[in-house]
Amino acid sequence: MSYRLGVDVGGTFTDVLLVEEVSGRTWRAKTASTPTDQAVGVRTGVARVCEEAGIALSDVAQVLHGTTVATNAILEGKGATVGLVTTKGFRQVLQIARSYVPGGLAGWIIWPKPEPLAALENTVEIDERIASDGMLIRKLDEADVRTQLNTLSGIDALAVSLINSFADPTHERRVAAIAAEVLPGVPVSLSSDVLPELREYERTVTTVANGYVQPHVKGYVEALSGRLRADGVAGELAILRSDGGLSAAEAAVAAPVTMLLSGPAGGVTGAVWVAEQCGFSDLITFDMGGTSTDVALVQGLTPRIGRETKVGDLTVRASSVDVRTVGAGGGSIAHVPQLTRALRVGPQSAGADPGPAAYGRGGTEPTVTDANVVLGYLPPSLAGGEITLDVGAARTAVEKVAEAMGLPSPEAAAAGIVDIVNENMLGGLRLVSVQQGFDPRDFALVAFGGAGPLHANALGKLTGAWPVIVPPSPGVLCALGDATTSARSESARTVLRPFGKGHSAELTNADLAEILGELAADAGARLADQGVPEADQIATYQVDVRYHGQGFEIPIDVEKLDLAALTAAFDAEHERLFSFLLTQDHELVNARATVTGPRPSVAPVTLPPTEGPPEPVDTHPVHLSGATVDARVYDRATLRAGDVIVGPAIVTEMDSTTLVLPDHAATVHASGSLLIRPVEA
Repeated sequence: MSYRLGVDVGGTFTDVLLVEEVSGRTWRAKTASTPTDQAVGVRTGVARVCEEAGIALSDVAQVLHGTTVATNAILEGKGATVGLVTTKGFRQVLQIARSYVPGGLAGWIIWPKPEPLAALENTVEIDERIASDGMLIRKLDEADVRTQLNTLSGIDALAVSLINSFADPTHERRVAAIAAEVLPGVPVSLSSDVLPELREYERTVTTVANGYVQPHVKGYVEALSGRLRADGVAGELAILRSDGGLSAAEAAVAAPVTMLLSGPAGGVTGAVWVAEQCGFSDLITFDMGGTSTDVALVQGLTPRIGRETKVGDLTVRASSVDVRTVGAGGGSIAHVPQLTRALRVGPQSAGADPGPAAYGRGGTEPTVTDANVVLGYLPPSLAGGEITLDVGAARTAVEKVAEAMGLPSPEAAAAGIVDIVNENMLGGLRLVSVQQGFDPRDFALVAFGGAGPLHANALGKLTGAWPVIVPPSPGVLCALGDATTSARSESARTVLRPFGKGHSAELTNADLAEILGELAADAGARLADQGVPEADQIATYQVDVRYHGQGFEIPIDVEKLDLAALTAAFDAEHERLFSFLLTQDHELVNARATVTGPRPSVAPVTLPPTEGPPEPVDTHPVHLSGATVDARVYDRATLRAGDVIVGPAIVTEMDSTTLVLPDHAATVHASGSLLIRPVEA
């Protein structure tokens, strides 16, 4: 038997999913995350799921891991001390940055500008200059390089970002060679490797971010890999990238900036796999965990890939699934500010320690989970019995909100908490749909995460996105995404060539084919080094196009190597986004090739057909629309294909709970997913 192991570390729980590839059978484990050392929670979950499946750790062929190690290093400000080498005259590139300030006019008054990841005192200039077309203007002064590098004492990593190095990386590579002599043991990130594209600020901040998280990621990945081997796991460790592909552990350590959104990307990949089994290709993903909610839009089973990755106040130029995050999760804390006396939920979270009051670990603040407990939506235990809920503690916590707002009962306060957090999450869903020009009513809503299925039906009502799809094991779907994705590598290059009306440097179809072919060969070679044969590789292409002289560009997928088709695709996207077209010629700015390996062969599970109406295992009082009603409680493990569950109802399973509202019904799909739709009058 061949087994794949998906591991996803969240803010509250660590999820592990073991998949037997031939039968598609799965085993799952959910254990508390260990923020001080994520590897502890990972090892606990891996051992537990293998024990449940009755297999030895040595039977695991691959461990596929989505991790927040790089993300947390940025958010917590606990990355490396980075030294930066720039071209003379560009020492303050990070301080100058871009003029964007969040919050509009108010931002100029109250927004504290974040400190760059490389301090000015750790930034040095060297004497060299290359033109934007690659022409040598001033030769690299190697003596000057040695002098400047010797001033960088106490740094943990070095970033090298020379002006126009995207056109010729020779000087940067020579600086790296000298740094290996002057600063032995210090890892070096080159902008010509990390982001070989124009715009010096974006290239520099991305390269510095790579160096900032690299020692932390390297330590974690190497330590986890070593511990897993010591535990007896025979399979190799692979890390999920922000764009939803996999990298070998060594490749992830070399370019950790590509894994800043590793965790959320796994959920999107898993949601696509589930939606495909149900026959839906257009979907919005809704991943509600313990600390936050991640949402993304997928068309034609292909997630939208953005060219920027945002983590806190930091924005870097790296391909990632276009995921938007809202500070709303099961652990989000409800509070009533003295000044406004208006209920607020989040973004502060109780996290994994101490967690919501209902977890009985010392938490006292009212959270969304506590509100769901008070309303009767949650069963007495979570995570397969690992957590027993303390209803009394949840009521005591939520009573604080009731008293602060003058509400008659904890139930009234809990209903308000749930309504507020649902509106917060609706804002996130609108970011990826309405504000991008898409009608959410044209998409299914795939809900997962430990808390997602509790709120999914309500979000379906707010968005009009039907059906709401609740996959099997929704609490560990990110781990399923990790286990069902393929290896991926990307190469990029700045081109800066016009096309359209006979310029002397006009790009031709042959030029485009040559450029993309070279990029695909480069990315494919890296994938081959990770064990993916060339015959199993598939290349896709994307280019950034703008009107000549325009200050920004739009990424366009290349369906065929034809500039006329590329022009039409750009014009259509420009008109969709901005409702107008220009008459200027077009210009190709950047080109990218993405090479992926074969998709893992994991057989889907098919449920046996129903033999009659499903039987509830219990009834439970729940509070809905200001009234207390009895909801039927179903054990999801007993449901069969074709079963219909009419709300109000609660469907329980090891890692999550689904709430079906009145006037709605959930139909069990043959693949095991619940499809929730309004009941027709």
